Amino acid sequence: MHQEILFISDLHISLDKPEITRRFLAFLQNRAPKASALYILGDLFDAWIGDDDFTPPNHKIRKQLKQLTGSGTRVFLQQGNRDFLLGHKFCQDTGVNLLGDYAVIDLFGAPTLLTHGDLLCTDDLPYQAFRAKSHAQEWQQAVLSKPLLLRLLVARWYRIRSHFHKRKKSQDIMDVNQETVVRVMSENHCLRLIHGHTHRPGIHNLTVNGQSAQRFVLASWDKVSGEILCWNSMGYKIEVI
Repeated sequence: MHQEILFISDLHISLDKPEITRRFLAFLQNRAPKASALYILGDLFDAWIGDDDFTPPNHKIRKQLKQLTGSGTRVFLQQGNRDFLLGHKFCQDTGVNLLGDYAVIDLFGAPTLLTHGDLLCTDDLPYQAFRAKSHAQEWQQAVLSKPLLLRLLVARWYRIRSHFHKRKKSQDIMDVNQETVVRVMSENHCLRLIHGHTHRPGIHNLTVNGQSAQRFVLASWDKVSGEILCWNSMGYKIEVI
């Protein structure tokens, strides 16, 4: 098996985005098995309303992930702001390893911090307040206790509401706060950060505790293409599929 590690995020898979679903399934079947590990850094799904939801295309995604992990490729998943209700049942069904909000890995000798990215957008105070509430165990238990059909309807309403709320916010508020980035990297003793969420792919140079550091922002997938951050012992490259 190749000693290559892949990073993706923000696919926002849903029934009304069949092109992304087909591309991801093909990626899991043909490209991902060539890597030793795959990290999915949040928002794999556009909305996840519980591990008991097997409506399309969820079953196909579970099945293909299970086949990938069964072939020997390790798969790690972080929850995003759209699929934070992904739980242990999903991981049991697929063989995926669930990571916390912040995870530090040894990426070919360099401690590297992984996160979805929403926790870095600290200027967006209304969202951070909602995030704190929605990640409370009591709130999640109350939501998951509702009938599946009701949760599906609420999720659709929330996506529409979120779309119009974003149109009212400035782009700067929805981007990361640079002071927060430096603080989080310093606290985790990392000079490399990889995240998604902002849909602003790029590589940013910065300084952390007087040392040169880098922040890699993963691209979101759309109907036309998807991007993968590929890393091996020689370095990294961006692969477009």
